[in-house]
Amino acid sequence: MKNLRKIILILFSVLILNTLFSFTPIKKVSEKQWHGIASFYHHKFSGRKTSSGEIFNNQKYTAANNFLPLGSLVKITNIANGKSVIVKINDRMNKNNKRLIDLSQIAAKELAIINQGIAQVSMELIDKEEFFASK
Repeated sequence: MKNLRKIILILFSVLILNTLFSFTPIKKVSEKQWHGIASFYHHKFSGRKTSSGEIFNNQKYTAANNFLPLGSLVKITNIANGKSVIVKINDRMNKNNKRLIDLSQIAAKELAIINQGIAQVSMELIDKEEFFASK
């Protein structure tokens, strides 16, 4: 019985990983929307300087992305559960990183991706003027 559980767990893990990585890492959907993999920062990065010069804080709604301008606002939606969050791009990832975005832990928690560590998401660029005018 124990071995059967292990086998089922391994098969389930392989299925999940295959689903997550069986598509193009970053897919451009439109001029303002992309699909890809999101992950989140490890707590060890708290207090370090980001690419924008800000000090990173896992309790702020920020993220790293390699192609949008620093300061951009984006809406991130977890494709699996429909949960969304708005974050500011204030950092860059390693240039070899194939993920779409690296989120702060508070943003990842709101999207419910903390337990699995990564998730398929959509990312939509938000017009800052429209966003702040609606507030």
